[in-house]
Amino acid sequence: MHAAATEATASLPIAVTYLRYIPLAPLVGVLFHIALGYRLGRRAVGLVGCAAVAVSFALATKAFLTVAGSPAGTVVTDNVYQWLSSGEFSANVAFTVDALSSVMIMVVTGVGFLIHLYSVGYMAHDEDYARFFAYLNLFTAAMLVLVLGDNLPLMFVGWEGVGLCSYLLIGFWYTDPEKASAGKKAFLVNRIGDAGFVLGAFTIFWALVDLGQGSLTFATINARAAELPAWASLAGALLLFVGATGKSAQIPLYVWLPDAMAGPTPVSALIHAATMVTAGIYMVARLHGLFEAAPFSLQVVGTVGAATALLAATIGIAQTDIKKVLAYSTVSQLGYMFLALGVGAFGAGIFHLMTHAFFKALLFLGAGSVIHGLHEEQDIRRMGGVSQKMPITHATFALGVLAIAGVPGLSGFFSKDEILASAYASGHTWLWGCGVFGASITAFYMTRLYVLTFRGEFRGDHHEWEHAHESPATMTLPLIVLAALAVVGGYVGVPAVLGGGNHFAEYLAPSVGHHQLGLDAGTELMLMGISVGAALAGIGLAWTMYSRGPKADRTLANALRGLYWQMRAAYNIDAVYDALVVQPLMRASYALWRSVDMQFIDGVANGTATAINSIGEGSRRWATGNVQHYMLTVLAGVAALVLALTLGALIGVAG
Repeated sequence: MHAAATEATASLPIAVTYLRYIPLAPLVGVLFHIALGYRLGRRAVGLVGCAAVAVSFALATKAFLTVAGSPAGTVVTDNVYQWLSSGEFSANVAFTVDALSSVMIMVVTGVGFLIHLYSVGYMAHDEDYARFFAYLNLFTAAMLVLVLGDNLPLMFVGWEGVGLCSYLLIGFWYTDPEKASAGKKAFLVNRIGDAGFVLGAFTIFWALVDLGQGSLTFATINARAAELPAWASLAGALLLFVGATGKSAQIPLYVWLPDAMAGPTPVSALIHAATMVTAGIYMVARLHGLFEAAPFSLQVVGTVGAATALLAATIGIAQTDIKKVLAYSTVSQLGYMFLALGVGAFGAGIFHLMTHAFFKALLFLGAGSVIHGLHEEQDIRRMGGVSQKMPITHATFALGVLAIAGVPGLSGFFSKDEILASAYASGHTWLWGCGVFGASITAFYMTRLYVLTFRGEFRGDHHEWEHAHESPATMTLPLIVLAALAVVGGYVGVPAVLGGGNHFAEYLAPSVGHHQLGLDAGTELMLMGISVGAALAGIGLAWTMYSRGPKADRTLANALRGLYWQMRAAYNIDAVYDALVVQPLMRASYALWRSVDMQFIDGVANGTATAINSIGEGSRRWATGNVQHYMLTVLAGVAALVLALTLGALIGVAG
């Protein structure tokens, strides 16, 4: 189903020197915030923080237009300098923009700029304003290195950079133990995935060395993947996918992302909608040749994606925190992207990545606007009727809900439909069935979220309602822009059956291969009708139930019996991990500390010190200051020397 894709880097390179400034501009912003931010004040910090990302966006747009306006397969390269060289191995600090990375840098810088602008208003009263923007700029720079790097080692630098920044941003309010703990959890869970990434990279490297190739550029890996031993391509792909499950929050390493909602809302939008969580998707798509050389790895990717999509969607049904609902929605939508990659529809996965960045960033920022307007209230059971106080937030949020639910005409409809059609066409009908069921659940819980937040009567504190207000322009303007993108963003990929040409898939084909559905028009329309029907059923059921308010949760709990409370508790997976992984490791660490650290290592160190101290104490007793004692010592030494010489002579004679 894939035509052989010629790597752009091997065909039409255009050498430039401006790509390096795309990640460099936010780094300059970081230095400004650290050195001068607190001295020059909030206005300067907000201006520089946004301007740095705006510069990156302008340069990214230039690179995108160059690739889009050139023949298919064109790639823009910027080889900065040779970074590593050892024996057969070498790696450069080199940045590359092809069709795939051009989409990614536009999403990262475009959506990232809107989130920076939103943060100017949202964080206006935070005392650590400069530190927040320093972290945001640093995160943006790291993500740009990740998507621009032309080799695995350079990607890993950005990969680790976004992991560090996620820890800093999630735990931004570190004086709160809960928020600090959430940051540490994200950091540690991602380290598990990162270990898989490193092992996968080494596996591929040694296999390539055996082929006489000491490079880890993506072009080389994809071009030589079919020549690798079967075990090496499979092991390398699966280990790299372990890394992807960490960054992109898939089973079994998804547990950090819901807790990451402890960070400021702009962080949720930046990390968990448009950037960090898409890193795993991008990595698998970038190494499509490796994964296609190991078909079983694609089966694993698709299965894990479908399972994650369903698991997270069911958990989202029962959540009451507005940000937690969106967090599990993110995990579920990332599952859809992996489902697409698993059936070989790499372009469809990236298409949904792009549309998801628009409507999920919109939803997170809309949730932040509601929280801001209601004085930090996050429980949707204590909301209701918010549309009366916040008309702009309401209208834009509603468009985001319709987009993620897959309502025809909006961006989510086109990208989700392409994923489901690809799953069906590839023969994975059970994955298609999981996708359709998950789409219905998504429409249900997102409609529940919308109705409980914006419709009906306000159920919270009277004082909160009296002071509820629409957010400032710095917050509502990004909402309006993202809402527009959530509406029109899908029209770059209108399928042929609806009169389009799916130009987005054609644009990506030189980078990820061309995926042919192979379905007749009637079948494709039937599949589209089923997915739309499932979405409308979910919307209708949730609207009917929750128009009565949160008491519908009791009805749902009675219908689902004990399953509902399991979903409310996220199936107690954190508790299971704690019992099976965390506590055994803690006990093993304690035992090792007692036996190895305290008894052996400390015992050797302390024993050596004690021995030396005893020798010193014994020697000190001779230093009495009495001349007679010193003479006795000299005589004893002379006697010992004479005895030794005499014995030596006798032994010599006897010999």
